[in-house]
Amino acid sequence: MLRKICHIGNSYGITIPKEILEKLHLTAGAQVDVNVDEKTNKIIIKPAIQKSIPSEMDEEFASQVKDFIERYKPALKALAEK
Repeated sequence: MLRKICHIGNSYGITIPKEILEKLHLTAGAQVDVNVDEKTNKIIIKPAIQKSIPSEMDEEFASQVKDFIERYKPALKALAEK
């Protein structure tokens, strides 16, 4: 299915057909994870996994951990591959 890349503010995007969104149970505002498969040179878009925070965990701490992981994701990925 061909799609055109469009300009959105300072970024770019594509539209996703309604049938695909329905199949994946996604709606407007849903979060997705976007990555590039370096070996095949493909863009991979998949629904983000929403993990619940254990009730005994402080939400602010969980947010800080999430920010840390996002900031250092390439380094953490490289370490995991060693």
